[in-house]
Amino acid sequence: MEPNASSPTVSSPADRQHPTVEHERIAAGGRRVAGPWKTWGPYVSERAWGTVREDYSENGDAWRSFPFDHARSRAYRWNEDGLAAVCDIGQRLCFGLALWNGNDPILKERIFGLSGKEGNHAEDAKEEWTYLDATPTGSLMRWRYRYPQAAFPYQELRDENARRDHHDPEFELVDTGVFDDSRYWIVTVDYAKAGPEDLCVRISITNAGPETATIDVLPSLWFRNTWSWGRDDRVPSLWADDSAQDHLVRAEHHSLGRFQWLGRPAEASATTLLEPVELLFCDNESNEALLWGAEDSPAYPKDGIGDHVVTGAATINPARTGTKAAAHYRLRVEAGATVVLQQRLRAEDADDGADPFGPGFARTFTDRATEADQFFANVLGPNVALDSERGRIVRQAMAGMVWTKQFYHFDVERWLEGDPSSPPPPPSRQAGRNQQWSHLNNIDVISMPDKWEYPWYAAWDLAFHCVTLARIDPDFAKHQLTLLCREWYMHPNGQLPAYEWAFGDVNPPVHAWAALRVFELDGGDDLDFLESLFHKLLLNFTWWVNRKDADGNNLFEGGFLGLDNIGPFNRSEEVPAGGALEQSDGSAWMAMYCLNMLDIALILADHRSVYEDVATKFLEHFAGIAVAMNDGGLWDPALGFYRDRFMADDGTEVPIPVVSMVGLVPLFAVSDLTEERLARHPDFAKRVSWFRRNKPRQAAPVNAGRRLSIVDPDRLATVLSAVLDEDQLLSPFGIRSLSKAHGHQPVVVDLGGRRHTLGYEPGESQSGAFGGNSNWRGPVWFPLNFLAIESLRRFGDILGDEATVEHPTGSGRTMPLAAVADDLAERLIGLFLPGADGHRPATPTPPPFADDPWWADEVRFNEYFHGDTGLGLGAGHQTGWTGLVADLILDRATDD
Repeated sequence: MEPNASSPTVSSPADRQHPTVEHERIAAGGRRVAGPWKTWGPYVSERAWGTVREDYSENGDAWRSFPFDHARSRAYRWNEDGLAAVCDIGQRLCFGLALWNGNDPILKERIFGLSGKEGNHAEDAKEEWTYLDATPTGSLMRWRYRYPQAAFPYQELRDENARRDHHDPEFELVDTGVFDDSRYWIVTVDYAKAGPEDLCVRISITNAGPETATIDVLPSLWFRNTWSWGRDDRVPSLWADDSAQDHLVRAEHHSLGRFQWLGRPAEASATTLLEPVELLFCDNESNEALLWGAEDSPAYPKDGIGDHVVTGAATINPARTGTKAAAHYRLRVEAGATVVLQQRLRAEDADDGADPFGPGFARTFTDRATEADQFFANVLGPNVALDSERGRIVRQAMAGMVWTKQFYHFDVERWLEGDPSSPPPPPSRQAGRNQQWSHLNNIDVISMPDKWEYPWYAAWDLAFHCVTLARIDPDFAKHQLTLLCREWYMHPNGQLPAYEWAFGDVNPPVHAWAALRVFELDGGDDLDFLESLFHKLLLNFTWWVNRKDADGNNLFEGGFLGLDNIGPFNRSEEVPAGGALEQSDGSAWMAMYCLNMLDIALILADHRSVYEDVATKFLEHFAGIAVAMNDGGLWDPALGFYRDRFMADDGTEVPIPVVSMVGLVPLFAVSDLTEERLARHPDFAKRVSWFRRNKPRQAAPVNAGRRLSIVDPDRLATVLSAVLDEDQLLSPFGIRSLSKAHGHQPVVVDLGGRRHTLGYEPGESQSGAFGGNSNWRGPVWFPLNFLAIESLRRFGDILGDEATVEHPTGSGRTMPLAAVADDLAERLIGLFLPGADGHRPATPTPPPFADDPWWADEVRFNEYFHGDTGLGLGAGHQTGWTGLVADLILDRATDD
């Protein structure tokens, strides 16, 4: 299958204006989302080892099947990884960076971290790198990394984290002392495209330390291995060409064509460049002798360049040809000084005969920087300055969104069956993970939650990514939403794939919501996109109803729904006592899904009246869920909150009296049935009128004037009294996932004689539930906060400014709901803004984060945030849904 051969297309109105050069580049692809300027991008993962795709073990332990220690020596089957790496859209040819400080036992070619079983809070990257800038087409990109000058403490990080338990903080790279006295290298990589397939690269090496030091820098070029698996024996090639004054490597691939890679130091003084630049070659193939004791092993395998640089081994090809190459620069850099290496990777037909590093090279960077400023100034609008703190947060958030795009290749059927030239998979595979998803065949560039800790897409994460991405690249956002609904992603039964560890797990159904938001942000005129997605979402909606409403009573079970350990027991597993867990969030997500589909249907009905009929279906289904939730036992009058309910097989009801995000989701199901909407759709209006007259009990949620919601105004006020209580859900930095009150009042539930306890945990997870790598028992998470803010604004629009609540609870101050939403947005934005002390709450306080100028101004986008202090936790580069802060800032700026 050719890369992107079957990628969906999206439509964009022909008369759309393109206010900047970058907007023109984004639109250059027309109906093809890729477009010429997106042919190359930062599509290389930062971790391909330890993934399900690369797991061919008998027991399904992906981390042990392909550990970090194998990564330097073993060819990947499905994807590549690297430092600051870029590739073409089909990841045939990759360019990235390798480093050596003279003390490490291996080259630094990829980000190191602990596996799921090594970390005391599961998998965890143990490096310091940042995405500083990027335009949507990758016409300008900047990446920064900090490399210790002392030996990298691989074993110390493993040993100390193994010693700690779930109650201890993680032991990080800065805790080892390797950054003390600023003895580290600052490596900044800048990309600027001179054309769609002409990448100019600057690699800046700064010695932050107090003394002159030496470093080896190895820009690298390699082909993804597609030839070792018995399915395609065509081997691409790289070879040295000595005809140029610069180092020159030529590349040829049967479908990509011919490329050339050149390099030249900006300064080549004898005191800086210790040895002549040497071109090193090996093959991107496994070192089978080292890994498995094979006698027949490639002569110059994947780790050949690394072994040659570190130990002087004769493991590079003297013929200077292969499928992996590096240019070896050995540099001496004085304290505080910077050395710049200039590189250029381009298609052979992009060579215009001029000096590749002449005036045009520098001008490319200047022009792209100017164009990027113009683009982001347009995105920010007149109320947010480009150089303001808020402007920088938005720009860096968007940079993270672009850098975390990844080429993702996974054909489950091939994975289950194995490859002709590889040992057959164990028989256990046919009855194990993802065996019911053999149709799934992914070979696309996809927005990832995080390219190290989550280098695989997640359906509900992706929906939130698209809302932020729509601010800068609506076509890509539409492409992503459409992609998950295509037949090679969506299961034939209508389920959307969750994530590669278990495609059959259940994520919250937020796809329709995201489609509406993206449609609106894109101008509200791409009806083809909305209509095509609506048809596929009908299949997904039906899957939910058939699979997750077991009793047909409009109360849904759902599973853990992405909230991991938020309950007293695992909501995805069968409860020991038998029975079923009827979920407040599962049911409310479906009510929200109904209203989203209703809204889409009425938008489409403005152009095709046939959609009025299906709009009625979603209206009545919403009403059924709302009535079931309010009258069927999920509202707890004593608690003043919605919560889950366990129903035993013998009919015994066990309430789960928890104040958490589970009970907040009912607020998200809110829409507006205005008289103007009814007037535009007379057939729909007649059916609504009939429903109200003839089914008054079922139609109760529809009989509240223009408001469609699960929560009536009285219950809304009751729920918000807990949400806005600083001793319960309200944090200085948003809404906590679990009430702080459960810290001194843990919830204890007895099911079948087994006690389950749930208490407030504001920071890292204190249990190994769901791998122990995330925690919904107290921290602040962006996605549900974002939906809460949006829902309060919608309630405010419907109920008017006369609908006020006390905020914070007990303060004596009342506010309209819109003002409460604004305050919650500001609390979330405040995570990233310097406070009165100059410190950003989400950023750690120890040196060097707070006092080193190379660190202090960088914004960190974590997976979630401590419920009391705001400190960033979990994955350290999850700009995916935490990038929603950019949307909040832009919304606030529009309000201003």
